[in-house]
Amino acid sequence: MTVAADEVMDIQTGQARWLHIAGEIADDLATDAVEREQRGDPPFDEVARLRESGLLTLLAPAEHGGGGADWRTAYAVVRTVAAADGAIGHLLGSHYFLSFSARFFAGPGHAARVERQATEERWCWGGGIAAHEPPLILTPRGDGYLLDGYQRFATGVGVADRLVVRAAKYGTGEPLAVLVDPTHPGVVSGSSGDTFGQRLAAGGAVECDAVLIAADEVLGALSPDEAVLRPSASLAVPTARLVSTQYCLGVAEGLLAEVHEHGRTVRSPWQPLSPHPWPGGPPQDPHALTVYGELAVAARGASALAGQAVDALLHGLGRWDDLDDEECAEIAVLASVAEAAASRAAQEITTRALDVIGADAASARHGFDRFWRNARTHTLREPVAHRLREIGDYFLNGAHPSFTFPA
Repeated sequence: MTVAADEVMDIQTGQARWLHIAGEIADDLATDAVEREQRGDPPFDEVARLRESGLLTLLAPAEHGGGGADWRTAYAVVRTVAAADGAIGHLLGSHYFLSFSARFFAGPGHAARVERQATEERWCWGGGIAAHEPPLILTPRGDGYLLDGYQRFATGVGVADRLVVRAAKYGTGEPLAVLVDPTHPGVVSGSSGDTFGQRLAAGGAVECDAVLIAADEVLGALSPDEAVLRPSASLAVPTARLVSTQYCLGVAEGLLAEVHEHGRTVRSPWQPLSPHPWPGGPPQDPHALTVYGELAVAARGASALAGQAVDALLHGLGRWDDLDDEECAEIAVLASVAEAAASRAAQEITTRALDVIGADAASARHGFDRFWRNARTHTLREPVAHRLREIGDYFLNGAHPSFTFPA
């Protein structure tokens, strides 16, 4: 057996172990997902479960005490957890991207120091660096900075040990990724408890008032200029978009699984319309079977596109700064294609899957509506129209996608 084959086997073994752990966490979350979502309490217990399982440090280097897993494994874990509890899947996916952000934006030594501390203390990461958020203002002061301003939305603000936020440097407007300790007295966060979905993702606003920021807490630039953007940094956007993709697929597949169990044991609402009702055996209602078929096509098609995009991203991450701009653009477009397909599939599945159940789907005891609400809240923040425009502009005009992060 060659060294390469040994490495592949180690990766596959590691992935199987992490997916087993994720499956156990998902099964645990699923047992009371409806009740927890309806209460809408801050997800302290859920984050504690993730921390105890080791999933929070899954992507951290093994030499720092982390799981040493790759993004393919992380995406599969997000998808598994999101199928059981969409809000916790969203929280975990955001954590993975933000915990990896130092590698994208900071130098190797700087990134290693941050990741070592984060792994030792098992941080849960939150925040957000989307460009459409009004930037916080970073003002130089002595050897560090002062951070001021208001960010309307960030994920995990109520439970995170560290936040990564977008800030503009005073005087120049340079966009920067900044690491913030939410326990600083100048940091005030508030829950977005008025949203109808993702109620357990601990999202909300962040306000900073003269928060002291050390020089090494500025992770790096978020400049969209390809002339100064390192190829490795440009891969941050497709990495984040594929987190969004896996989240959408997980929510869609989670509802399909629950509807599947319900549909095999409960009489179809369309059965009286069928000229050949069945007294027993597997369901045969042609209308229900057609809907299931259409939704299976949507889910599997989006999943296949996601797989292609993940393959391309992992190839790009392996090459790191040896990529050229055109290769980075192709990876970004593939990620946008996958996200657009997954977004549409999630919206279609979480809407139409309830049709095959009928009026009983409206019962609060089932909690089927949480899948639709979680998916719709996410897709409202990430309109598919923007991805489609970028995809079309690339294929028609060769224009590179913008350096824009999802919310």
